[in-house]
Amino acid sequence: MSEPNLRIRVVPAIADIARDAWDACANPRLAGELEPISQPVESIPQAIQRTSQAELYNPFISYDFLYCLEASRSATAKTGWQPQHLVLEGPDGTPLGAVPCYLKSHSRGEYVFDRGWAEAYEQAGGDYYPKLQVSVPFTPATGRRLLVRAAADADSVRTGLAAGLIELCRRHQASSVHVTFMPEPEWRFLAARGFLQRTDQQFHWENAGYASFDNFLAALASRKRKTIKRERREALCDGISVHWLTGSDLTEAVWDTFFDFYMETGSRKWGQPYLTRAFYSMVGERMRDRILLIMAKRAGRFIAGAINFIGSETLFGRHWGAIEHHPFLHFELCYYQAIDFVIANKLVHVEAGAQGEHKLLRGYLPVTTYSAHYIANPSLRRAVADYLLRERAHVEAFGEELAAAAPFRKNLVEQD
Repeated sequence: MSEPNLRIRVVPAIADIARDAWDACANPRLAGELEPISQPVESIPQAIQRTSQAELYNPFISYDFLYCLEASRSATAKTGWQPQHLVLEGPDGTPLGAVPCYLKSHSRGEYVFDRGWAEAYEQAGGDYYPKLQVSVPFTPATGRRLLVRAAADADSVRTGLAAGLIELCRRHQASSVHVTFMPEPEWRFLAARGFLQRTDQQFHWENAGYASFDNFLAALASRKRKTIKRERREALCDGISVHWLTGSDLTEAVWDTFFDFYMETGSRKWGQPYLTRAFYSMVGERMRDRILLIMAKRAGRFIAGAINFIGSETLFGRHWGAIEHHPFLHFELCYYQAIDFVIANKLVHVEAGAQGEHKLLRGYLPVTTYSAHYIANPSLRRAVADYLLRERAHVEAFGEELAAAAPFRKNLVEQD
């Protein structure tokens, strides 16, 4: 580290660091300084495009979100997510940087898949676990991972944090460090310090200044436009109504209902859902103005819902669940209603989670995601580096192919 007076310590629980100290690194523009999204739509200021990720509020790297994961027993050593957060402090003990880091005993809940690496290493006689995971548990959303206080020397702090991760890997005798869903500048920064580079694809929707959903539809090819209109009609044809719940709407009764949806759908998708019921109560109390539940109601009761978190520019869709099956209801709640909300509130993006090429035909375009990987064993490192070289080329070519299949009009004078 270039500054000898900087000191790194490992924090075994986020509760062991002050909330304000963490958020000064994670979200210099704190949640409390943002306009509550639950106020009338017309009074919410238009989102401002910014060039710096550090100026954007990201709900997932906030102290409150990470605290709720740990305090609710969703992300703990028992569930295979042992907190080992790094904090870099200045000479006076002020936190200048931080990293959300976990010691992992498995590879579940990460959305960047390395199980093949683990199996190959174990077949060769190595122990892939434990490993270190720098991410937000169960959350495939891009955000800063090398968190730096606004007034600090960013390069010195990031260099110290990167060195701290490698040293923590050595002390735990871990096989590797995996930094996932990071911004591209951090990805390049870590590559220059020996981390291997990996890419993947997600599908995000971008607001091109649309005045309404119909205005967005007008930008699509005629056939795609008609398909979306039909899907929206059929999703609600059984007397289903849609409700946006946020702020004081998020009662314990609502969370009970949504948790039932989560358990029903999560049990079928993952076998064992990751989040506990206590998580929803805690995050609903601490972040209620940063949460949007999009709920479907039929015959007087809620039957499905999707949870979203609200950043300064982005609506982050996380997961959904249902206790009744209705055609296209998933698309309506998770994709189309999210677009409606972003347009109405003059936000910029929808990030609708991992994977899902079906999103492309609904106006969500391919976006590259980034991860960086430090592999301690030289032989495993060489094998992974060779694999990633080929994988990155495939991801780039596939992204170009997907972009060419986007549903937007090629000819601006196209008629229905």
